[in-house]
Amino acid sequence: MTAEPINLHSSHHPLNPHTGARRVDVVVVGAGFGGMYATYRFREMGFRVQGFEAGGDVGGVWYWNRYPGARVDLPSIDYSFSFSPEIEQEWTWSEQFAAQPELLKYINFVADRLDLRRHIQFKTRVTRAVWDEARKLWTVTTDRGDTYEATYCIMATGPLSIPKDPEIPGIDRFKGQLLRAAKWPHQPVGFAGKRVGVIGTGSTGIQIVQEVGKEAGELFVFQRTPSFTMPMRNEALESDYVAEVKRNYASIRESARNSAVGGVRPQSTRAFFSVTPRQRQQLLEDAWKNGGLAMLGTFSDLLANPEANEHVAEFVRGKIGETVKDPVTAEKLKPRGYPIFARRPCLDSSYYETFNRPNVHLKDCIADPIVEITERGVKTQAGEVELDMLIFATGYDGLTGALLAFDIVGRDGRTMNEKWKDGARSHLGLMMEGFPNLFMTTGPNGPAALANIIRISEHDVDWIAAAMTHMEENGLSTIEPTAQAEQAWMDLVYALSQRTLLTKAKTWYVGANVKDKPQGLTLFTGGFLKYREHCAAAVQGGYRDFVFERVQQALAA
Repeated sequence: MTAEPINLHSSHHPLNPHTGARRVDVVVVGAGFGGMYATYRFREMGFRVQGFEAGGDVGGVWYWNRYPGARVDLPSIDYSFSFSPEIEQEWTWSEQFAAQPELLKYINFVADRLDLRRHIQFKTRVTRAVWDEARKLWTVTTDRGDTYEATYCIMATGPLSIPKDPEIPGIDRFKGQLLRAAKWPHQPVGFAGKRVGVIGTGSTGIQIVQEVGKEAGELFVFQRTPSFTMPMRNEALESDYVAEVKRNYASIRESARNSAVGGVRPQSTRAFFSVTPRQRQQLLEDAWKNGGLAMLGTFSDLLANPEANEHVAEFVRGKIGETVKDPVTAEKLKPRGYPIFARRPCLDSSYYETFNRPNVHLKDCIADPIVEITERGVKTQAGEVELDMLIFATGYDGLTGALLAFDIVGRDGRTMNEKWKDGARSHLGLMMEGFPNLFMTTGPNGPAALANIIRISEHDVDWIAAAMTHMEENGLSTIEPTAQAEQAWMDLVYALSQRTLLTKAKTWYVGANVKDKPQGLTLFTGGFLKYREHCAAAVQGGYRDFVFERVQQALAA
């Protein structure tokens, strides 16, 4: 399964005597799930591959996100690679929803098993990538001052990799311990007896609050937007079940690939109002009891029918009221003003129960906004809350942040920042007009955050590999989509987005969490299976939506 050991470490790539750059076939930026699979796939095709990763090892968000309670919100058997039957059989998950340490252990197991690290330079950021039109290649520069030349450039930077601090004045003044969820220390952090503040109540903040609340002397949760969260109902996986899964991985994966979410979560074709009120209530109770994202799949129209959506939202608000003993706190925790599931769905083990603890205090920042962060804590309009520790769980510059964090210069000196000044645009979320041989995995105009990111990553890398094979077999040096194809794809993405309630909440999906970022839902909302069909059609149509250039022997460098 693994290629013959060839020493392809960066120092052994051939130097271009004219430019001083190291010459490779493929540069891969990022070493999360997408970057790891890209590195493996292109190496197995016989390409010279050089990967770059800002972190100290493989893993992407799971390398950085070591905060208390960090855990995947998809079933572990689903949130794992499918390209290697051997790895599927050799690895055994211990829990239905794996915690960060087990996820990272799995990621390291895969990297070791496939001998990937020798192709990746860690603790290295790509600072610039420039298209050389004359030589038909990308010149890539790193923060170490090294330069590489590559025929193909793969941006496996992921939709969530540039953390974002809250836009609150005074952050640098805080004299206590400041912790960021997305860059958590690698050594244990103790909270016993400490006055701890958490800003951010999305999926990460929820995971942190329910863990820190057990240990902190006092925990103050600064809630700016309440989130809907549902019970995870995590459980240990019994050996008989694991054996069943391993016998049936092939059909499980096939079901996932042919689903709208790229995963095994049950999905119904049942419209909300097609069943009686008594039946609806029973179905919702069952979903709540079963846990996970079961509720999202219970009815087919929850992100299309506002009235159906509000019924489900009210059901969850009722559960909050039943769980939280103090009615004033319960009311403040109930989200209103946006559709349920329009923000990222959250799962918890004891979030609402945490607010029944006498040491946990909810600070409602809608009624009492944060004014600034001081030397001693957080100041709201009502006064100052003194803290020993402050945790930011305030998310990411999602979807486009990582790709705009460094200079990408395409044909005719046109930058990606210029191309995306009014929002991300591409063809299929995979390629952009004006940027030949530059590919993205889980790009912002694909299903990205709306489906299983590992299924998307594998699909995207396989599509890119097929395009490269087509080029190699036909003597082609460059590929890029036509402007017309790109515009047609963006028209489709926009048209689909207008049918969904996802546009009705201020979230990172639409860029609302970043100041001055163009607003709009640039995700493909037609589902993973439809996305796969569009991508397959582009190939089956003979790549007619793409422009190719033939290899010119005189310029082949």
